[in-house]
Amino acid sequence: MATPQMMSPICLVENHKDQLSVNQKAIEILENISQPVVVVAIVGLYRTGKSYLMNRLAGQNHGFPLGSTVQSETKGIWMWCVPHPTKPEHMLVLLDTEGLGDVEKGDPKNDSWIFALALLLSSTFVYNSMGTINHQALEQLHYVTELTELIRAKSSPNPDGIKNSTEFVSFFPDFVWAVRDFMLELQKDGESITEDEYLENALKLISGDNPRIQASNLTRKCIRLFFPKRKCFVFDQPTCDKALLRKLDTISEEQLDPMFQEQTRAFVSYIFTDAKIKTLREGIKVTGNLLGTLVTTYVGAINSGAVPCLDDAVTTLAQRENSAAVQKAADHYSEQMDQRLMLPTDTLQELLDVHTACEKEAIAVFMEHSFKDETQQFQKKLLELIDEKKRMFMLKNEEASNYYCQEELNRLSKAFMETISTFSVPGGHKLYMKMREKIEHDYWQVPRKGVKASEVFQSFLQSQAIIESSILQADTALTDGEKAIAEGRAQREEAEKELELLRQKQEELQQVIEAQERSYKENLEQLKMKLMQEQEQLIKDHNIMLERQQQHQKALLEEGFRKQAEEMNGEIQRLRSTINDLKENSGTFVGHVLKEVATLLAAPVSLPVMAVKSIFSAFQ
Repeated sequence: MATPQMMSPICLVENHKDQLSVNQKAIEILENISQPVVVVAIVGLYRTGKSYLMNRLAGQNHGFPLGSTVQSETKGIWMWCVPHPTKPEHMLVLLDTEGLGDVEKGDPKNDSWIFALALLLSSTFVYNSMGTINHQALEQLHYVTELTELIRAKSSPNPDGIKNSTEFVSFFPDFVWAVRDFMLELQKDGESITEDEYLENALKLISGDNPRIQASNLTRKCIRLFFPKRKCFVFDQPTCDKALLRKLDTISEEQLDPMFQEQTRAFVSYIFTDAKIKTLREGIKVTGNLLGTLVTTYVGAINSGAVPCLDDAVTTLAQRENSAAVQKAADHYSEQMDQRLMLPTDTLQELLDVHTACEKEAIAVFMEHSFKDETQQFQKKLLELIDEKKRMFMLKNEEASNYYCQEELNRLSKAFMETISTFSVPGGHKLYMKMREKIEHDYWQVPRKGVKASEVFQSFLQSQAIIESSILQADTALTDGEKAIAEGRAQREEAEKELELLRQKQEELQQVIEAQERSYKENLEQLKMKLMQEQEQLIKDHNIMLERQQQHQKALLEEGFRKQAEEMNGEIQRLRSTINDLKENSGTFVGHVLKEVATLLAAPVSLPVMAVKSIFSAFQ
């Protein structure tokens, strides 16, 4: 699938009269992106220069509209997809949001949804503000305190609200605070500090019971809880020339302040190097087409009056992606079988060996692209599809063998059939048998006749039975006793060949059964590996959550907020207990799941029951 080349941004989420809607043209672009995406979203007050930074990330001076008036230019959420400059086979998706706090808006709740959507869709979330990180700047970031009301991690409501931030931390993006037109010196107590230290100092809680202090502390607490990975960049004013400020999208970079240029390059370098792939819980990497489904799902939930739920979104993604994974795996099986098989195969086992190898690869393709197939319904569907395709290949193989054998037999017996009447003479039966035996000898010397070789020759012999009997009876050189012996021998040979044909069918049937057993075991083995990897990822995710909670608790203790630190003990203990349970019961869990699905996966068996009965009854 070709990667779309976007020359300019397109509106992804439209905001018309405070009503959000998804732009289907933008979704179609995302649907054509099969690579993993790094999603960078920027939010902030309107007229603060957000679009300029996003254009620089796209490697352009213009693209996202900058505007030069007090009126907000960007409405809704705009998207620009460009090939990632440092990560091959990845796409960089840039999301520029409309300015928060626009006085022309009718519904202030609209800002909260734009903020929440940008956060849900991004892997790196950039908050853009002016001046300094002070009380006013933190007040303007009050949207972060509303997130527990706007977003749910699980289908069941979370009664603990902000106190239980663990679920949010597991899927929230990294946080970057970009401070524009920064005029201060980066110093504290007379010593130089880094931009990151400046941010961390600003996020320290302030003692006091004043309601305004408490509100400000709530924003600080939310940022620290929800965004364990934080980064700060400060930017000087681009230029002191107001005329140039109004046309930043048309002037060259050299016309800007050197310090601003350096700061911008540092920001861009950080995003290119450190911004991660958009990943959902359980390590699910988001591709462009998955991102499109997320957008549609979240906006649909908002417009219906519901709260966007990550679990519900992942379930929706899983249904779509697992169906696609089944098709991708089935197509892989068909393509590989077509490439590796030369019909007719010499034996059925040769075909089944190729089938086993191709099926193993197809299962691996499915496992790579599927997730949350908790009832294994999609894996079962794949088995059924492959089983159906295998039978089609077996049928084609039989048809190819039948055609080839008939052609070869017709070629070898042409002269024989044309002179058949010449054998009705004294001593003709002996001449007839000699020529027929030569045909049989030459026929079995033909290579790669395939699975129908015996059956086709048996049909040929059956078609010769009446002719041979006629020639035998007309041969006056033979006595009645010799004729009787010859007839008996012919009957015994026919019976032996029939029995040999039945033995071949029984052997082929056994080979099919063994191939199905291998298929069953392979599916369970690959499922076992996937389940174990998922359990390991789950333990890893919980360990990261625990580490972040402990870091936050330590920071609270250092700042003197012992009571708030102690309030975290319950969540920390819950995480430890969960990790221990996962470690202790991981094997039991995997074993239980495998036992549950064993019967399910064993179901798609394509053995012709009546044929089995007839074959085995022939040997009784």
